[in-house]
Amino acid sequence: MKKTSFLTAAAVIAATFSLNVAAAEKKMTLMLDWFVNPNHGPIVIAHERGYFKEQGLEIAIQEPADPSTPAKLVAAGRVDLAVSYQPSLTTDVAAGLPLIRAATLIATPLNTLMVLDNGKNDSLADLKGKKIGIAISGNEEATIGTMLGKEGLTLSDVETINVGWALSSSLASGQVDAIWGGLRNFETNQLALEGFKAKAFFPEEHGVPTYDELVFVANANKHDKEALKAFAKALEQATTYIVNHPEASWNEFVAYSPDTLDNELNARAWNDTLTRFALRPSAVDLKRYDDYAEFMYNKGIIKSLPKAATYVPSFD
Repeated sequence: MKKTSFLTAAAVIAATFSLNVAAAEKKMTLMLDWFVNPNHGPIVIAHERGYFKEQGLEIAIQEPADPSTPAKLVAAGRVDLAVSYQPSLTTDVAAGLPLIRAATLIATPLNTLMVLDNGKNDSLADLKGKKIGIAISGNEEATIGTMLGKEGLTLSDVETINVGWALSSSLASGQVDAIWGGLRNFETNQLALEGFKAKAFFPEEHGVPTYDELVFVANANKHDKEALKAFAKALEQATTYIVNHPEASWNEFVAYSPDTLDNELNARAWNDTLTRFALRPSAVDLKRYDDYAEFMYNKGIIKSLPKAATYVPSFD
């Protein structure tokens, strides 16, 4: 009887402890930059494998109705975290939005200037007098112009055409000779599945400073430092698992939403994204941010020059 009573009491204590831990979980909303895709691998794996929960977090993952709004919603205090881009973060901070970088998701550029590998455009110099399709107008003079400048061309030597989000199809159909904004882990594979071989020119190899493609942003005036540290730790656990178990993690990733994720394009993109994930999401390189900000400022993309130390804090 005494033994039974002791076990019952222990069970009650354990259950109470579990309830208290659950009640203490910090609830946070995370808005993605787009619908769930392999770029978000560490987020999904951290969610599915319980790494967020182990760190005392309850993360509600949201997809945006409008991909231009996530960072703005963070600045307005309507969501806790959002996936954004390092160049966008710098632009937003320079414009006065109260944002900080909380962690890194994709630690290398993904953007490219892409052509079909058909012998017609073997170098950037071959694009003289040709058409380049872009998705969004704004910084093409700085980025494309810088890349072309390495081959003695200027932006006036090409014609830029806004093709919206039809980047791959506009290139495949011959509507344009090149596209700016095709991602090296997605558009290359999408074109391959349609029977086209792509060739990519990487901005960081043609005069554009390197940068983090995807970062997490939080509100500069209203954030929980300890929760952000825990968030980065969970991401690090997830990324380590992905690197150690790429096939198993792929299966767990697609299980999050099989109808939309389990396809050949995502499978190829997954393999091409594995080396891009930030192995240390919380690691900070202030000079890297300052160098890119100076590039944007010198090219006239931003009108003020924010210092990285003011919006890229260290939580260590």
